[in-house]
Amino acid sequence: MALVSFVGRVLFASMFILSAWQEFNEFGVDGGPAAKALKPKFNVFSKTVTAHTGVEVPEFNIKVLVAAAVAFKGVGGILFIFGSTIGAYLLALQQVIITPILYDFYNYDTEKKEFGLLFSKFSQNLALLGALLFFIGMKNSIPRRRLKKKAPKTKTV
Repeated sequence: MALVSFVGRVLFASMFILSAWQEFNEFGVDGGPAAKALKPKFNVFSKTVTAHTGVEVPEFNIKVLVAAAVAFKGVGGILFIFGSTIGAYLLALQQVIITPILYDFYNYDTEKKEFGLLFSKFSQNLALLGALLFFIGMKNSIPRRRLKKKAPKTKTV
């Protein structure tokens, strides 16, 4: 069973690790295509949050957000393979931050093609987040093994 669990974690984490590797290779001086795609979506997200909550989203360099996403996916994915809950937390944090910004289906009319595509990707990322939360919950519910003291040996006559 341990082998099956390990293979499952490798397959699950491979998506995050390969994505991080691709974004790392394309990063360049400006954050690469990921930063170019994320910048306008982040601006719309900021305006939406401000309009609905009145809370101003602070301005910062999108390159930093992309670099953090790459680090969280890469490090989190590797740690997750070895069964670390820290890795699962990093991947979950990355999903929570990036998903509503990148897959902003809520900014499109339901009749538009973009709505369906973005909603599908959003739902997939929610499923990934659910799997990570399930892993964290299962990992935290398994009791830690306790070292048992060996009983003293008795002589038999």
